[in-house]
Amino acid sequence: MPFEALLGAWVATGLTLFIFTFLYKDNPLFKLAEHLYVGVSVGYTIVKAYDTVVIRLIYEPMVVQGDWSLLIPLGIGTLMLARYAPKAAWMSRIAFAFIVGVGSGLAIPRVISSYILKQVEDTIRPLVSMAQGGALAFSTNILDPASNLNAVVLLVGVVSVLFYFFFSIEHTGPVRVAARTGIVFLMIAFGAAFGYTVMARMSLLIGRLTDLIEYADPGYGRPSLWLLLATITTLVVWSLRRRDEHPPEG
Repeated sequence: MPFEALLGAWVATGLTLFIFTFLYKDNPLFKLAEHLYVGVSVGYTIVKAYDTVVIRLIYEPMVVQGDWSLLIPLGIGTLMLARYAPKAAWMSRIAFAFIVGVGSGLAIPRVISSYILKQVEDTIRPLVSMAQGGALAFSTNILDPASNLNAVVLLVGVVSVLFYFFFSIEHTGPVRVAARTGIVFLMIAFGAAFGYTVMARMSLLIGRLTDLIEYADPGYGRPSLWLLLATITTLVVWSLRRRDEHPPEG
Protein backbone atom coordinates (compact mmCIF):
# COMPACT_ATOMS: atom_id res chain seq x y z
CA MET A 1 0.00 0.00 0.00
CA PRO A 2 1.55 3.38 -1.01
CA PHE A 3 2.28 5.82 1.79
CA GLU A 4 0.10 8.49 0.13
CA ALA A 5 -2.93 6.17 0.17
CA LEU A 6 -2.34 5.28 3.82
CA LEU A 7 -1.93 8.92 4.82
CA GLY A 8 -5.06 9.89 2.90
CA ALA A 9 -7.06 7.10 4.53
CA TRP A 10 -6.00 8.11 8.04
CA VAL A 11 -6.62 11.83 7.44
CA ALA A 12 -10.00 11.27 5.79
CA THR A 13 -11.10 8.90 8.54
CA GLY A 14 -9.97 11.22 11.31
CA LEU A 15 -11.65 14.31 9.86
CA THR A 16 -14.85 12.37 9.19
CA LEU A 17 -15.01 11.13 12.78
CA PHE A 18 -14.19 14.60 14.08
CA ILE A 19 -17.10 16.06 12.11
CA PHE A 20 -19.44 13.35 13.39
CA THR A 21 -18.56 14.28 16.99
CA PHE A 22 -20.82 17.32 16.62
CA LEU A 23 -23.72 14.88 17.05
CA TYR A 24 -22.60 14.65 20.68
CA LYS A 25 -21.95 18.34 21.29
CA ASP A 26 -19.71 21.17 20.16
CA ASN A 27 -16.17 20.12 21.05
CA PRO A 28 -12.52 20.88 20.15
CA LEU A 29 -12.29 17.95 17.72
CA PHE A 30 -15.18 19.28 15.66
CA LYS A 31 -13.74 22.80 15.73
CA LEU A 32 -10.39 21.44 14.54
CA ALA A 33 -12.01 19.67 11.59
CA GLU A 34 -14.18 22.69 10.83
CA HIS A 35 -11.25 25.11 10.82
CA LEU A 36 -9.17 22.76 8.67
CA TYR A 37 -12.02 22.44 6.18
CA VAL A 38 -12.51 26.20 5.92
CA GLY A 39 -8.77 26.89 5.73
CA VAL A 40 -8.06 24.25 3.11
CA SER A 41 -11.08 25.37 1.07
CA VAL A 42 -9.97 29.00 1.10
CA GLY A 43 -6.37 28.06 0.26
CA TYR A 44 -7.47 25.79 -2.58
CA THR A 45 -9.77 28.51 -3.94
CA ILE A 46 -6.99 31.12 -3.87
CA VAL A 47 -4.51 28.81 -5.62
CA LYS A 48 -7.03 27.78 -8.29
CA ALA A 49 -8.08 31.39 -8.84
CA TYR A 50 -4.44 32.42 -9.25
CA ASP A 51 -3.74 29.57 -11.65
CA THR A 52 -6.92 30.16 -13.68
CA VAL A 53 -7.09 33.95 -13.76
CA VAL A 54 -3.50 35.13 -13.52
CA ILE A 55 -1.69 32.34 -15.34
CA ARG A 56 -4.15 30.91 -17.88
CA LEU A 57 -6.32 33.93 -18.64
CA ILE A 58 -3.77 36.75 -18.36
CA TYR A 59 -0.11 35.68 -18.45
CA GLU A 60 -0.19 32.91 -21.06
CA PRO A 61 -2.49 34.64 -23.59
CA MET A 62 -0.72 38.00 -23.29
CA VAL A 63 2.95 37.16 -22.74
CA VAL A 64 3.22 33.75 -24.40
CA GLN A 65 0.66 34.12 -27.22
CA GLY A 66 0.94 37.89 -27.63
CA ASP A 67 -2.78 38.69 -27.34
CA TRP A 68 -2.47 42.16 -25.86
CA SER A 69 -6.15 42.96 -26.45
CA LEU A 70 -6.74 41.42 -23.02
CA LEU A 71 -5.40 44.64 -21.52
CA ILE A 72 -8.92 46.06 -21.87
CA PRO A 73 -10.67 43.54 -19.57
CA LEU A 74 -7.58 43.56 -17.34
CA GLY A 75 -7.89 47.33 -16.98
CA ILE A 76 -11.60 47.08 -16.22
CA GLY A 77 -10.92 44.44 -13.58
CA THR A 78 -8.12 46.52 -12.09
CA LEU A 79 -10.49 49.47 -11.72
CA MET A 80 -12.48 47.39 -9.23
CA LEU A 81 -9.49 47.54 -6.86
CA ALA A 82 -9.84 51.32 -6.78
CA ARG A 83 -12.67 50.69 -4.33
CA TYR A 84 -10.04 50.37 -1.58
CA ALA A 85 -8.60 53.84 -2.28
CA PRO A 86 -11.00 56.49 -0.89
CA LYS A 87 -9.90 59.22 -3.32
CA ALA A 88 -10.11 56.94 -6.36
CA ALA A 89 -13.15 54.92 -5.28
CA TRP A 90 -15.31 56.62 -7.93
CA MET A 91 -13.31 54.86 -10.65
CA SER A 92 -14.54 51.46 -9.45
CA ARG A 93 -18.07 52.47 -10.43
CA ILE A 94 -17.03 52.29 -14.08
CA ALA A 95 -15.99 48.66 -13.73
CA PHE A 96 -19.03 47.70 -11.69
CA ALA A 97 -21.39 49.43 -14.13
CA PHE A 98 -19.77 47.63 -17.07
CA ILE A 99 -19.92 44.23 -15.34
CA VAL A 100 -23.54 44.71 -14.22
CA GLY A 101 -24.58 45.90 -17.67
CA VAL A 102 -22.88 43.06 -19.55
CA GLY A 103 -23.99 40.50 -16.98
CA SER A 104 -27.59 41.67 -17.19
CA GLY A 105 -27.49 41.65 -20.98
CA LEU A 106 -26.26 38.06 -20.99
CA ALA A 107 -28.42 36.77 -18.14
CA ILE A 108 -31.80 38.32 -18.90
CA PRO A 109 -32.35 36.61 -22.29
CA ARG A 110 -31.28 33.26 -20.85
CA VAL A 111 -33.54 33.64 -17.82
CA ILE A 112 -36.49 34.62 -20.02
CA SER A 113 -35.82 31.68 -22.34
CA SER A 114 -35.39 29.14 -19.53
CA TYR A 115 -37.97 30.25 -16.96
CA ILE A 116 -40.66 31.86 -19.15
CA LEU A 117 -40.56 30.80 -22.80
CA LYS A 118 -39.63 27.19 -22.01
CA GLN A 119 -42.40 26.98 -19.42
CA VAL A 120 -44.91 28.43 -21.87
CA GLU A 121 -43.74 26.02 -24.56
CA ASP A 122 -44.25 23.00 -22.31
CA THR A 123 -47.64 24.29 -21.15
CA ILE A 124 -49.15 24.77 -24.63
CA ARG A 125 -48.23 21.36 -26.00
CA PRO A 126 -51.08 19.67 -27.92
CA LEU A 127 -53.43 17.68 -25.71
CA VAL A 128 -54.09 15.16 -28.50
CA SER A 129 -51.81 13.82 -31.23
CA MET A 130 -52.44 13.20 -34.88
CA ALA A 131 -52.03 9.52 -35.74
CA GLN A 132 -51.52 8.00 -39.17
CA GLY A 133 -54.56 8.42 -41.43
CA GLY A 134 -55.62 11.68 -39.79
CA ALA A 135 -57.16 10.08 -36.71
CA LEU A 136 -56.74 11.66 -33.31
CA ALA A 137 -54.80 9.75 -30.68
CA PHE A 138 -54.32 10.26 -26.95
CA SER A 139 -51.21 8.69 -25.42
CA THR A 140 -51.47 7.77 -21.75
CA ASN A 141 -47.87 6.64 -21.10
CA ILE A 142 -47.08 8.64 -17.98
CA LEU A 143 -43.41 7.62 -18.20
CA ASP A 144 -43.11 9.50 -21.50
CA PRO A 145 -42.66 13.24 -20.83
CA ALA A 146 -44.14 14.04 -24.27
CA SER A 147 -47.31 11.99 -23.76
CA ASN A 148 -50.71 13.67 -23.99
CA LEU A 149 -51.60 12.63 -20.44
CA ASN A 150 -48.57 14.44 -19.06
CA ALA A 151 -49.49 17.49 -21.15
CA VAL A 152 -52.95 17.54 -19.54
CA VAL A 153 -51.48 17.14 -16.04
CA LEU A 154 -48.98 19.94 -16.69
CA LEU A 155 -51.67 22.24 -18.05
CA VAL A 156 -53.96 21.61 -15.09
CA GLY A 157 -51.07 22.14 -12.67
CA VAL A 158 -49.95 25.43 -14.21
CA VAL A 159 -53.46 26.87 -14.46
CA SER A 160 -54.45 25.80 -10.94
CA VAL A 161 -51.25 27.23 -9.43
CA LEU A 162 -51.87 30.52 -11.23
CA PHE A 163 -55.40 30.55 -9.79
CA TYR A 164 -53.93 30.08 -6.31
CA PHE A 165 -51.82 33.24 -6.72
CA PHE A 166 -54.73 35.18 -8.26
CA PHE A 167 -55.96 37.41 -5.42
CA SER A 168 -58.04 39.91 -7.40
CA ILE A 169 -61.22 37.89 -6.80
CA GLU A 170 -62.43 35.89 -3.83
CA HIS A 171 -61.56 32.21 -3.84
CA THR A 172 -65.08 30.80 -3.85
CA GLY A 173 -66.82 28.30 -6.06
CA PRO A 174 -64.83 27.04 -9.06
CA VAL A 175 -61.98 29.43 -8.26
CA ARG A 176 -61.67 27.86 -4.81
CA VAL A 177 -61.52 24.38 -6.35
CA ALA A 178 -58.82 25.49 -8.79
CA ALA A 179 -56.83 27.18 -6.00
CA ARG A 180 -57.06 24.07 -3.81
CA THR A 181 -55.84 21.99 -6.74
CA GLY A 182 -52.94 24.42 -7.14
CA ILE A 183 -52.02 23.86 -3.49
CA VAL A 184 -51.78 20.13 -4.16
CA PHE A 185 -49.43 20.69 -7.10
CA LEU A 186 -47.33 23.12 -5.05
CA MET A 187 -47.03 20.64 -2.19
CA ILE A 188 -45.98 17.91 -4.62
CA ALA A 189 -43.33 20.21 -6.11
CA PHE A 190 -42.03 21.30 -2.70
CA GLY A 191 -42.01 17.70 -1.48
CA ALA A 192 -40.08 16.54 -4.52
CA ALA A 193 -37.55 19.34 -4.06
CA PHE A 194 -37.18 18.55 -0.36
CA GLY A 195 -36.85 14.84 -1.07
CA TYR A 196 -34.18 15.52 -3.68
CA THR A 197 -32.24 17.61 -1.14
CA VAL A 198 -32.54 14.95 1.55
CA MET A 199 -31.44 12.19 -0.82
CA ALA A 200 -28.45 14.29 -1.91
CA ARG A 201 -27.40 14.68 1.73
CA MET A 202 -28.01 10.99 2.36
CA SER A 203 -25.76 10.10 -0.56
CA LEU A 204 -22.98 12.16 1.04
CA LEU A 205 -23.53 10.36 4.35
CA ILE A 206 -23.49 6.97 2.63
CA GLY A 207 -20.23 7.91 0.93
CA ARG A 208 -18.57 8.80 4.23
CA LEU A 209 -19.84 5.64 5.94
CA THR A 210 -18.63 3.56 2.99
CA ASP A 211 -15.15 5.05 3.39
CA LEU A 212 -15.16 4.34 7.12
CA ILE A 213 -16.06 0.70 6.44
CA GLU A 214 -13.45 0.41 3.70
CA TYR A 215 -10.71 1.98 5.85
CA ALA A 216 -11.40 -0.55 8.61
CA ASP A 217 -9.53 -3.04 6.42
CA PRO A 218 -6.17 -4.29 7.78
CA GLY A 219 -4.53 -3.16 4.54
CA TYR A 220 -4.96 0.45 5.65
CA GLY A 221 -3.92 -0.25 9.24
CA ARG A 222 -7.53 -0.14 10.51
CA PRO A 223 -7.68 3.67 10.89
CA SER A 224 -11.46 3.59 11.39
CA LEU A 225 -11.17 1.45 14.51
CA TRP A 226 -8.10 3.09 16.03
CA LEU A 227 -9.22 6.65 15.36
CA LEU A 228 -12.73 5.87 16.61
CA LEU A 229 -11.22 4.63 19.88
CA ALA A 230 -8.97 7.69 20.08
CA THR A 231 -11.90 10.03 19.33
CA ILE A 232 -14.11 8.48 22.01
CA THR A 233 -11.26 8.60 24.53
CA THR A 234 -10.57 12.25 23.75
CA LEU A 235 -14.25 13.16 24.15
CA VAL A 236 -14.46 11.34 27.48
CA VAL A 237 -11.34 13.08 28.82
CA TRP A 238 -12.54 16.46 27.53
CA SER A 239 -15.98 15.99 29.10
CA LEU A 240 -14.48 15.00 32.48
CA ARG A 241 -12.09 17.96 32.50
CA ARG A 242 -14.89 20.29 31.48
CA ARG A 243 -17.08 18.93 34.29
CA ASP A 244 -14.28 19.51 36.81
CA GLU A 245 -13.71 23.05 35.58
CA HIS A 246 -17.45 23.88 35.59
CA PRO A 247 -19.11 21.81 38.34
CA PRO A 248 -22.93 21.73 38.28
CA GLU A 249 -24.59 24.33 40.50
CA GLY A 250 -26.69 23.35 43.49
